[in-house]
Amino acid sequence: MFFSDTQVDTATEVLKSIAHPIRLKILCFLLDGEKNVGEIEQQFGSTISNISQHLTVLRKADIILRRKDANFMYYSLKDRKVVELMGTMKKLFCE
Repeated sequence: MFFSDTQVDTATEVLKSIAHPIRLKILCFLLDGEKNVGEIEQQFGSTISNISQHLTVLRKADIILRRKDANFMYYSLKDRKVVELMGTMKKLFCE
């Protein structure tokens, strides 16, 4: 069975979006639940500006959700398929 062109396009976009070391780490970090930008920055030792750029890529790919609470922006995984993909990758490569 072959993928349809739409399925290939969707899979390609998701894979391109997560195929960066920092974005992949962010998604792994978000597997544990919602985090704010400061928590993500602290975890990876990068600047807020750099982290925000990566979060924007993931958000535009419709992989993560953004929620504002007062002065804080919170991010969480949106796409259940990506959650499953990340869980599988974690089992295959991180254990």
